[in-house]
Amino acid sequence: MNYKHLFGPVNSRRLGISLGVDLVPPKTCSLNCIYCEAGVTTNFTEARLEYVKFGDLLLELDDYLQSLPHLDFITFSGAGEPTLFSRLGELIQYIKEKYPQYKICLITNSTMFRNPQVIMDVLSADVILPSLDAVSEDVFQQINRPCPGISAASMIDGLVALRKRYKQLMWLEIFIVPGINDTEKEIQLFRDAILRIQPDQVQLNSLDRPGTEDWVEPEDRNRLHEIASQLQPDTSELNKMQYKTIVNIIAKSKENHQSELHTGDLKEKILTLLARRPSTLEDIVGFLSYNEKEINLVLNEMCEECILESETLTRGIFYRIRKTDRS
Repeated sequence: MNYKHLFGPVNSRRLGISLGVDLVPPKTCSLNCIYCEAGVTTNFTEARLEYVKFGDLLLELDDYLQSLPHLDFITFSGAGEPTLFSRLGELIQYIKEKYPQYKICLITNSTMFRNPQVIMDVLSADVILPSLDAVSEDVFQQINRPCPGISAASMIDGLVALRKRYKQLMWLEIFIVPGINDTEKEIQLFRDAILRIQPDQVQLNSLDRPGTEDWVEPEDRNRLHEIASQLQPDTSELNKMQYKTIVNIIAKSKENHQSELHTGDLKEKILTLLARRPSTLEDIVGFLSYNEKEINLVLNEMCEECILESETLTRGIFYRIRKTDRS
């Protein structure tokens, strides 16, 4: 079967071998974040709809999972906001009932937990990775550029409401943009929000691939460690918390799990990955079950054919689909 909505499995920095499931077309989202590796939001909405045919999702999952592949997680993520998919709750229950051996992770921008139905939909997920990039409204607007009606305060209230109902693992991700949300004022506001939300972990992230806006830079590693130390709850605060929050910095995985998803030729596999996020040669080798030489030859050929373009950044050469060819 040619999978349209499944991608990977990828070697995730946080989740190990993760089979991705796209629940909305790219780039359908309620935010237009300046750092997003999936690019500019083209369908800017907070409407919950059946963006992908539910039956098609089930057919692809059944086809792939029938051989019982080794996976650490089935992850709802991709090139849009998965909680916008109106049948998310049904999909989670389907997997839990038919394939109970697999853990489910939801990666979300946190905007939709203002809706009690969304909270109900996700209670059976094993891990939720919500984002919170700002607490003050002006910083939130600058970094996340939300749909009208979405505020930083409403997102935090939604996360607090989720935590009251959700008893599985919650790993709160904070994406640090130098000079914007790494000020002493914003860090103190983050501390206050973390104490309200009570996640199991706080995961600090910074730019690793090209973002939506060219001027966004990665945070200095030493500064990330300083921020992590400042955000870590002290002993007296931890004694008051139901969940013992730990603050970590997301580290790039050095393992190279081989993908078991073989669909189409290598060019199509590379295009499928790059349609979701720019990647280096090293990234692509980690995602696909081909050696570095094979992938490098194909990348060079696709660049010569003007299918791909490359950009040299601090972490290496990133490949992406040429702007004129992107849908």
